[in-house]
Amino acid sequence: MIRRRVTAGIAAALVATLLTAASVDAHGFVGKRELPIPAWLFGWAAAAVLVISFVGLAALWPHPRLEGAAERRVVRLPRVLDPLCGGVGVLLFAGLIYAGLAGTQDVNSNIVPTVVYVAFWVGIPFVSLAAGDVFRAFNPWRAIGRAAGWLVQRIGGGGVPEPLNFPERLGRWPAVAGIVAFAVLELAVADRDDPSVLATLALAYAALQLVGMSLYGTRAWCERGDAFGVYFALFASLSAVRWTRDALRVRVPLSGTARVTPDTALVALVCVMVGSTSFDGFTGSAAWSSTVSWAQPRLLGLGLSAERTIEVMFTGGLLVAIALIAAMYLLGCRGMRSAVPSPTASTLGLARRFAPTLVPIALAYVMAHYFGLLAYRGQALAYLVSDPLGDGTDLFGTATATINYGWISATGIWYVQVAAVVLGHAAALALAHDRALVLFPDPRTAARSQRWMLAVMVAFTSLALYLLSSSE
Repeated sequence: MIRRRVTAGIAAALVATLLTAASVDAHGFVGKRELPIPAWLFGWAAAAVLVISFVGLAALWPHPRLEGAAERRVVRLPRVLDPLCGGVGVLLFAGLIYAGLAGTQDVNSNIVPTVVYVAFWVGIPFVSLAAGDVFRAFNPWRAIGRAAGWLVQRIGGGGVPEPLNFPERLGRWPAVAGIVAFAVLELAVADRDDPSVLATLALAYAALQLVGMSLYGTRAWCERGDAFGVYFALFASLSAVRWTRDALRVRVPLSGTARVTPDTALVALVCVMVGSTSFDGFTGSAAWSSTVSWAQPRLLGLGLSAERTIEVMFTGGLLVAIALIAAMYLLGCRGMRSAVPSPTASTLGLARRFAPTLVPIALAYVMAHYFGLLAYRGQALAYLVSDPLGDGTDLFGTATATINYGWISATGIWYVQVAAVVLGHAAALALAHDRALVLFPDPRTAARSQRWMLAVMVAFTSLALYLLSSSE
């Protein structure tokens, strides 16, 4: 029976995919004709996700393998390494603040915009997947908070009050608010590239983190309240590598994500992660251009300036995109509840339990959408590091370096993007199935519960490929 269902599912997937590919080929892609995603690749990528999901759910994964997976230590590390990395992070942060405030305000000549939007926001997720949570080690406000706490303990001794207990109801909501705020800055604010603005905002954010750590303790705040610490740690949970203060450990890939503690704020956070990147991709489409052309005159008629009008439209579009992603996910959880009735499993409860399964999709969207930016603009760091203020200095002899646009072709970038989408969604399906086997130990029940989640994953896959193909 299971094999017949698998065969029927694969056949239906292939037929639907071929029809989709033919339709795409007939109507063409919206956007630049010299930058298309090949129709056959679009179709077969969707087919691969469907085949992997059907085979995995029905036959290849009968027992949980991720949530209980063990890890092992491979290298013992000196404990002094952690504070040394933190000190490096503080020095780098201070240097960037100085460059932003004292250097040229030209976007292309000052190092700060490229570091913030390319090396930090895009580069660290890539590094986190490969090497684990490196941001935690170099996190400058964490290092300052730990140093301040150590100093206060030395001076105050036993008279220093204990930090407050982090409120459970607060959860990861501070991190959600921080990521939403950064997404608005990146996608909607007109002067988002201004080095002095970025430096000032970075100082304000660091000050806010220090207040949070002083109230609730460094560890508790960094794990729940630090937006970037939480954000990068989720990506690092996918990695086969985990760092502690005194050891380097290895584990089964994805098993760290299976152990992430779920809550309602995590549901919101992963929807923000997927929705913000989706909206960034959508802003390059003809559909968004038409929307802006329709809405802008009407907003100008309300007395808003042209700049403020753009900010309002982009902020509104971002929030709508996040809401749509959340609606798609909650619909899948509602369908899952109807497929496997349980008096103890509410729709929101299932949404919480399965929220970590969206982390691979969020990373896939980052990789697919920003890989070209990292591949090309990331090379600018070679000359910006040598002349960080943009004042003509050449600290390391690389100030005359240029960007090599030929090291990877446009076709190569498309392959990376599509591979990221397919592999990311396959990983999400594996995580979801493993979680279902924990909640519903009977393999048939677990497989039945995942039919709706399969539909959600396929919808996310189609959305990602559509955004890649429709970019202008």
